[in-house]
Amino acid sequence: MKTFTAYLLLLLLSFGVTLAQDRITGETFATRSVVYGQNGMVATSHPLATQIGLDILKDGGNAIDAAIATNAALGLMEPTGCGIGGDLFAIVWDGKTKKLYGLNASGRSPQTLTLDYFKKEGMEKIPSFGPLPVSVPGAVDGWFELHNKFGTKPMTELLAPAINYAEKGFPLTELIAWYMQRTVPFFESKGFPNITETYITQNGGKLPNEGEIYKNPYLAKTYTAIAEGGRDAFYKGDIAKTIGEFIKAQGGFLSAKDFAAHKSEWVAPVSINYRGYDVWELPPNGQGIAALQMLQILKGYDFSNIAFGSPEHLHLFTEAKKLAFEDRAKYYADMDFFDVPVEQLLSDEYAASRRAQISERAGTYAAGQISAGETIYMTVADNEGTMISLIQSNYRGMGSGMAPPKLGFMLQDRGELFSLQSGQANTYEPRKRPFHTIIPAFMTKDGKPFMSFGVMGGDFQPMGHTQIVMNIVDFGMNIQEAGDAPRWDHTGGASPMGAETEDTGLIRTESGIPYSTIRGLMDKGHKIGVARGIYGGYQAILWDDENKVYHGASESRKDGQAAGY
Repeated sequence: MKTFTAYLLLLLLSFGVTLAQDRITGETFATRSVVYGQNGMVATSHPLATQIGLDILKDGGNAIDAAIATNAALGLMEPTGCGIGGDLFAIVWDGKTKKLYGLNASGRSPQTLTLDYFKKEGMEKIPSFGPLPVSVPGAVDGWFELHNKFGTKPMTELLAPAINYAEKGFPLTELIAWYMQRTVPFFESKGFPNITETYITQNGGKLPNEGEIYKNPYLAKTYTAIAEGGRDAFYKGDIAKTIGEFIKAQGGFLSAKDFAAHKSEWVAPVSINYRGYDVWELPPNGQGIAALQMLQILKGYDFSNIAFGSPEHLHLFTEAKKLAFEDRAKYYADMDFFDVPVEQLLSDEYAASRRAQISERAGTYAAGQISAGETIYMTVADNEGTMISLIQSNYRGMGSGMAPPKLGFMLQDRGELFSLQSGQANTYEPRKRPFHTIIPAFMTKDGKPFMSFGVMGGDFQPMGHTQIVMNIVDFGMNIQEAGDAPRWDHTGGASPMGAETEDTGLIRTESGIPYSTIRGLMDKGHKIGVARGIYGGYQAILWDDENKVYHGASESRKDGQAAGY
């Protein structure tokens, strides 16, 4: 039966791809042209949010101001992927100091929840939903850290557009409506409290469809409290108290004391040089250095003689991914609790030793899949040369299912990503930040900003970052083509909790990858499959230093928009 299913799948793939449009310029798979602007650029996964950011820039705000306003809007407009119940990471190129800054605004586990609790309960992994995977949401503190360091406009002004949309409503976009129609009923079916009140009752007792008006007056009140009372209104006031009492009532451990103790951390981004371009990521607890490890391995091959989308391209990429993700499973964790050997993992010598393990055949793989989930990625640039790469998420789409009463948002479930096996880098401990999937990226060239970019989407993100860099550097695509190009991912192997099974994993491809490539990969021993919705969502802004022009891109897999002026 498995053989027949695989045969049928490949037969369907062999029919090829029918393009929906005939462009007269550029790559045939591109969905649109690059967007250009001299004064500023905003690229997000929602057109209304993009326009908010652009309005802030035109009104004299800088990139950080616009990013905060835009992220607040996305928390309202894309509750299926982000919100103030989640975490945030950012990389900022400051146009004044000409330096890169990194912000880790991820939250920590509850102080009173211990590993022994899970063992006594007989749990082998932390549940995906409910009160136990909830960690402190770091996004709001992230906004204020960014604002205190770089912002110019008052927070009341920056949150005003999102508050207005929350009160008066806005039409749901196609993709978000699709997700909400599936996700909200799922949480209702599990009996979680306040779901109907938060997402349906406020909308006349019916969950809106695509193009219908969605409101969230509870979130408007929460945003107003934050705008007027600052970050302490969220972490030390009634909001924190309400959340703590709610989680306790649900059998969880996150408390108001955990909120009061929270703070973000400014960190130094780390980089490798890929054929003259410095590619920057944030250090763990995120997975950004997995992309750097992959690029370090892949730069040992001459891709001027290897075609994009060819069997050799996907084979080398996949083998590099396996090696990087094995290290990810072993080493990546909160660096306050584990000494991650970042410098060694990114060294040329280590990359060469890993590269030597790649052969012409598919290698076995035992690192396993850690995660998947919806996220938002956005980037903004202003007329002073400041650029911000920002990613924000609740994890598993809307999050844990824990929606505190009358606050208008859902709490994240990032704590699910902790290991419950003793002695591992990412083993659960109180006040520890879990391994994180969401990663912003940045590129510089000759010490100058080149591109701010990101590719949202769980485990896929390091693979997406690597594909984007290669598309631009190795295959000469512009930033729109780099995002629209067909993608692939690799998954499989052992479970995230360390089950000892080894196989080659599974390469899953978008329909734009030709059957000749699939056949070639099978000849090398790879297993092939397909899936939908796993290939992320990309935004990017590139700075053309010669012409002093920003290039913007937002791909067609999401509802997004890049706009400049």
